[in-house]
Amino acid sequence: MDRSAGCRAKLDRMDRTLHHREADRVPLSDFFWGSFIERWRKELGLPAGTDIYKYYDLDWIVTVPNMDPHIRAFETLEETAEHVIVRTGFEAVIRKNFADPMPAFLAFDTDTVEKMKAFRFDEPGDGRRYFAAGDNQIAGVGDGFARDSPPWVETVRSLHPWIPVYGSVCEAQEMLWRIVGLENVMLWIGLHPDEVGRFVERLGEFALGIAKAQIRAAGGLLDGLVIWGDVAYRKNLFFSPEYWRKHFKPVVKALVDECHAHGLPVIYHGCGNVRPIFGDFIEVGVDAYNPLEAKAGLDVVELRRQYGHKIAFCGNMDVLTWAHGSEEELRRAVLTKLNAAKGGGFIFQSDHSVPGNVSARNYEYVVNLVREYGRYPLRLGEYDLPDIV
Repeated sequence: MDRSAGCRAKLDRMDRTLHHREADRVPLSDFFWGSFIERWRKELGLPAGTDIYKYYDLDWIVTVPNMDPHIRAFETLEETAEHVIVRTGFEAVIRKNFADPMPAFLAFDTDTVEKMKAFRFDEPGDGRRYFAAGDNQIAGVGDGFARDSPPWVETVRSLHPWIPVYGSVCEAQEMLWRIVGLENVMLWIGLHPDEVGRFVERLGEFALGIAKAQIRAAGGLLDGLVIWGDVAYRKNLFFSPEYWRKHFKPVVKALVDECHAHGLPVIYHGCGNVRPIFGDFIEVGVDAYNPLEAKAGLDVVELRRQYGHKIAFCGNMDVLTWAHGSEEELRRAVLTKLNAAKGGGFIFQSDHSVPGNVSARNYEYVVNLVREYGRYPLRLGEYDLPDIV
């Protein structure tokens, strides 16, 4: 499938950046809440359906195949004009209040260790995950609510000519908490560490199967893969670094190795403060880490000082500053963070995703700053940090 000259330029920009070489400019993209997109279109007077990735000619995009353990339509338990309650293929009961940014998890059918041990997965290679429309929890129940998501392969094909397209897969922790609930994850690791560890191994096999199958299904149209893997909160990990290294780290390594075997770079998306295990992501070969949450105390400039060019960074623009900062505060934040792009290795994005309290004006102001000052060779003036190379 032919790609436009603009898309080829974006691919070169991303490739050079992820290999720690300076491109023409710093890559720029993001994940967006539906509430932000609605506000952005309204404030700029744009037609319904205007694509923000095309409007700003952003540099990469991520897609989500059906990763539900059980391939099934949502079971609607309750529906009103204000909310809907559904049971999904994760066997989780979720309430989505349409006015709220994120859903509430009400219950998990897998609520005992015995049920966890007996849990079985539909085949990761089942073609319905990639070639058929249908409901799936990760694509359908988030800051929005969608039924009958389009076939994943069709989405990849539609994007491929004009923007680098990444697939995605949940590693073991992202699957685990969606099946049993985060409270049970932490409780059972304390009470039944070996049983949870064995289930994590099975989750890892399922995740690796999803990665392999979507790479095959895409038929060479993917440009990379995102691993979704939240294992931390604002202050620390959800569990000990030793437990993560023993049970979860091998899953991440297997996913990275599979992607690299197909020439696909890996961006790992993990929220929270992961400082205790950041070196482990370097060790297993993760190409770039996202989103580097500022609210969790992560600072891309300090991380570049500590780790040099052993890993690329993706994110770290504090959305609270983005929403509430003055133009001078935004300018200071953007130009300071661009120091991390010296020598390549930095993709400019938010420190999670762009929420609805960011105005179109502030979003666009930051985009224009990155486009102006993110061109190589970088000239950051008073915000240049000479110790960052």
